[in-house]
Amino acid sequence: GVSPTEKKLANSGQKKNMKRTVAIILLLVSTVAGFNTHPQPCKLSTQLFGNTKPRRSISYGEEARKFRRTVYSHDDWVKHRSNRFFRSILSIKSSGIYKNIAREVLVTTTVAAFVFLWNMVAGGFKGFDGVVHPSPFSSRFLKKLSLPLAPFTLASPSLGLLLVFRTNSSYQRWDEARKNWGMNINHTRDLVRMGNSFYDKTGVSDQQRQEDLKRLSRCTWSFVRAMKRHLSPEDDETDFKKEIYEKLPEGQAEAVLKAAHRPNRALHDLSMAVENLPMHFLRKNQMHKSITIFEDNLGGSERLLTSPVPLFYSRHTARFLSFWLLLLPFALYDAFSSTWNHVGIIPTTSVISLFMFGIEELATQMEEPFTILPMQAFCDKIGNWCNEIVSWEPDAGSDP
Repeated sequence: GVSPTEKKLANSGQKKNMKRTVAIILLLVSTVAGFNTHPQPCKLSTQLFGNTKPRRSISYGEEARKFRRTVYSHDDWVKHRSNRFFRSILSIKSSGIYKNIAREVLVTTTVAAFVFLWNMVAGGFKGFDGVVHPSPFSSRFLKKLSLPLAPFTLASPSLGLLLVFRTNSSYQRWDEARKNWGMNINHTRDLVRMGNSFYDKTGVSDQQRQEDLKRLSRCTWSFVRAMKRHLSPEDDETDFKKEIYEKLPEGQAEAVLKAAHRPNRALHDLSMAVENLPMHFLRKNQMHKSITIFEDNLGGSERLLTSPVPLFYSRHTARFLSFWLLLLPFALYDAFSSTWNHVGIIPTTSVISLFMFGIEELATQMEEPFTILPMQAFCDKIGNWCNEIVSWEPDAGSDP
């Protein structure tokens, strides 16, 4: 038989092994938790939603959206194509996408750790010395937790299709919003170019011509800036008022700010600026066509902002993905029998959850495109280009 001293030493060894195992689990879980960040207080609202309720806090992903408003130059493209794989891997811990899904990954990792510990307690475990120890608790009700892998294999294609459609639809929304602003950029330049070249100087002083064209440029910029404010959260209001008062006459600035629909008021001012230009009415009609395109771009952007991807689709995808990942550790347990006490399920679950939740998070971030588009940079460039175009003399560069 086994002496009491030997039993005592064996139990002591089991307790030490259990303590070491728990320490390893806590280390793994704390590593995943390191992605988490503290939310910052903020109030979210837009002019299109008068009933938007203030929120106590927003996630890191919302705060990080302003850092995604990229405008590339040639040097940026060179950097983008160089060492992208190593650079992307090294920047995982600072990724805003992964920080935003840290809670979800932590939950699935915790489930994997629970399965790992429960099965050690229920079915025994192998110590660091390689010796197999029986379960410290003997009960017929205490069984190992596991699921067959086949249902997950069968469900994976369906889940993949849902995620593909989700990301594709979100990217199409981002692409449409970017095209709307591209049309704004093109037609603002076209509008002031026509105003400059069509202007009839007969009987008009140079000073009056300069004032008329400057008004056209101001009103053109006023529309795109009002549209940007219309599509932005409440925190853009202070900057918008400051810019409007700086660049527009006081009366016009007040009229825009007091309007219930500011872009429409700015378009009205732009239409009147075109009507007051001395030129043939057919040329005015051609300029008004560009203004109509502005209205179409505005309406298309409002549609994107007020109409998300159908909520039942997004919610079903999120539920499917969540349950699939929450139950995955149970199915992976037997597959990792070659690892120490099946511990491989914990890091594997963490990595799979990180990338699978990351795909859904990408779609969510792109679904509302305006707060990740560099709209302020677009407005600034439009203002600078319009001012430059109206400063050109129509006969500059022509042969004497």
